[in-house]
Amino acid sequence: MKDNTTPADDRLAKAVKDSKAPAISRAAAVLRLLGKSETPLGLQPIARELGLVPSTCLYVLRALTAEGLVAFDADTKRYTLDAGVLTLARQWLSRNEFPDLAQPALDRLAQKFGVTMLGVQIFGLDRIIAVAVSQAGAFQVSVQVGSRFPALISATGRCIAAFGDYPEAQLEARFKPLRWDDPPSFVEWQGQVAQTREQGFGIDEGNYIAGVTVLAAPVWKTPDHARTRPSHALVAIGLGSALRRNGLADLQDALLATAQTLSGQLGG
Repeated sequence: MKDNTTPADDRLAKAVKDSKAPAISRAAAVLRLLGKSETPLGLQPIARELGLVPSTCLYVLRALTAEGLVAFDADTKRYTLDAGVLTLARQWLSRNEFPDLAQPALDRLAQKFGVTMLGVQIFGLDRIIAVAVSQAGAFQVSVQVGSRFPALISATGRCIAAFGDYPEAQLEARFKPLRWDDPPSFVEWQGQVAQTREQGFGIDEGNYIAGVTVLAAPVWKTPDHARTRPSHALVAIGLGSALRRNGLADLQDALLATAQTLSGQLGG
C-alpha cells in the first residue's frame, strides 16, 4: 500500500513554521522524519527536509537524544530513532484496547479471504495510522503498524467523509492534494461517499492502487453513532480480480459485521 504522505508532510512543514509551540512541533517533525526513513540521516538532510536552520535542528536533535528518543552515531554523524520511543508506544498500547480487540478478527479475515487486513485509527481529517496488521495469501501489500496515510484516501477516506459530518468545502480542500493511480473527480467521489453512507462501508476499486480493491468499515467508540465520528476502521486489501472470483460480497458482509462487533466491544 502506498504510503501517500507527501501532502501531510507539506502540512507538517508549514505547521512547524506557524506553530505557537515551535519546539514541540520541531521535535515531532524530527521524530516523524526519522521514523519513516529507512536509513539513518545526518543533520543537513534533516534540516533541509524540514526547512529548519541547521543550528536549530541540531538543538532539537540533542534534546531528543538526551531524552533517549533519538540515537546519534558518532562515527557516521547520523541520527536514528532510539528505544525510548518504544516506551511511549507501549504506554499508548496499554491504554488503547482497539489493537488487542481487532487483531484476532483481522487474522481470521485475512486467512479466510486471503487479503491484507488493517486496523486503523482515525485522526480527524489529518491522517489515519495503522495500529494492527494481518496478511495472508499470495498478494500482500507493504504496510506496517505505524504506517500513516492521508485521512481521505481510498475506502477509509470515503467512510470518514460519509460518517464524519464535515463541511463540503473542508472535504474538497483536503481531497484536492490526494494522489491516486486513477483519481476520481470530487463529484464522483461525493457520489461514492453517499453510497458508503447508504451501505455502511466504503469501497475503492482501483482508484487508489490500480488493480487493487480496498474495503473499509467504520468502528465507533461511543454508543451514539449519529452524533460522533468513527474512531477507527477495519480495512481489507486485495487484488480486485481475485476478490471478485472468491466472494467479494462475502468479504463485505464479514467486514461490516466484524466492525459492528468491535464497535460494541469498544462501547459503541
